Amino acid sequence: MCLSTNMKRLSVILFGCMVMQVVSGCSAKMDSIKNEVNRAESLNELGHKIPAPLPEAKAMKAEVSAALPPKAAKQVVKGIYVSAWSAVGNKFEQLLTLVDQTDLNAMVIDVKNDSGQVTYASTIPAVNEIGANSNVIIQDLKAKLQRLKEKKIYSIARVVVFKDPYLSKKKSNYAMQSSTGAVWKDNKGIAWVDPYKEAVWDYNIQIAKEAAQLGFDEIQFDYVRFPENGRKVDREVQFDNPNKLTKAQVIEAFLQRAKEQIGQQAYLSADVFGLTTSSDNDMGIGQEWAGISKQVNYISPMLYPSHYSNGMYGVKNPDLQPYAIVSKAISDANGKNQQLKQVSNEVAEIRPWYQDFTATWVKPHKTYRAADVNEQIKAAKEQGVEQFLLWNSNSNYSYR
Repeated sequence: MCLSTNMKRLSVILFGCMVMQVVSGCSAKMDSIKNEVNRAESLNELGHKIPAPLPEAKAMKAEVSAALPPKAAKQVVKGIYVSAWSAVGNKFEQLLTLVDQTDLNAMVIDVKNDSGQVTYASTIPAVNEIGANSNVIIQDLKAKLQRLKEKKIYSIARVVVFKDPYLSKKKSNYAMQSSTGAVWKDNKGIAWVDPYKEAVWDYNIQIAKEAAQLGFDEIQFDYVRFPENGRKVDREVQFDNPNKLTKAQVIEAFLQRAKEQIGQQAYLSADVFGLTTSSDNDMGIGQEWAGISKQVNYISPMLYPSHYSNGMYGVKNPDLQPYAIVSKAISDANGKNQQLKQVSNEVAEIRPWYQDFTATWVKPHKTYRAADVNEQIKAAKEQGVEQFLLWNSNSNYSYR
């Protein structure tokens, strides 16, 4: 059916409004930022010595220098997010039991989290220089990964990339800068590093590479994007962008470099906003489905029903209808992949994140239990997407 010009314009405006509502609310992946351990900061650019690696790091360096194991065989991954604090002690044992007793077979473990902390004893000079691993959470990462392999549990290293308040504080020249020259912060007071700075790329790729060398089967890049509210950010921030690249070009270029350096050692994946499955642009954050899909093995849209605005996809209260939201989002994602396959042999497999938490801030909302999680899984499986990841920031799962 043909629409008049005015109707077309109105449709574009309405969709844009819904996108902005969703994007401005999409910040589920927020770990509590732990208190930093005081550490003398090195200014390597001024010729000061880099602090010696932590004792744990020294021992680990010899281990990662050994011959790398072959990449794991591809499989249908069904996994859970495991925060660094949940990867130790009794909580980790409980999560292992959950995997043993269900059809789950994978864990996504924080190796660099939302605060910018590197959660294990890294040997990387740049990490040691700024003390990003001065508060090691996972003391026995190598042994833990070996245990997962023995239990045939697929391991995924989560690396939070451009939302990095720690690196922004220690290296303010890496941070996003306001037009006044101060470090820019988002509406929650969190500093981000500038995605246009290639030194930031290399810092994160070094961490990802080390995670692969330690034995992770896959590296998952999260917050591989610019901050939400893109137009507002663009007015306030002076990006270091001499080549005048678009946001989407920069995100794709980072992932391409990561693939070149890590792709032979481990699989790569990227987390993206749920609306990337339906949007025809980068939503102001640099995430375009086609560009990202060409550079990773798996693309993981965050299809949390609570993060869709009222009325999206014709659903009055998205949080109350998980099946309807996931069904439409996956349908659009499959459509995009079919188009890509006509022009490219490099198309990422779809592996969505599902909601296994209760969004108490949403009105109205429902308490999510196993049945609600299974509704999301069912909606995608009916369309041929069997892989999934479950998100709960505290790693407390209802799935059984």
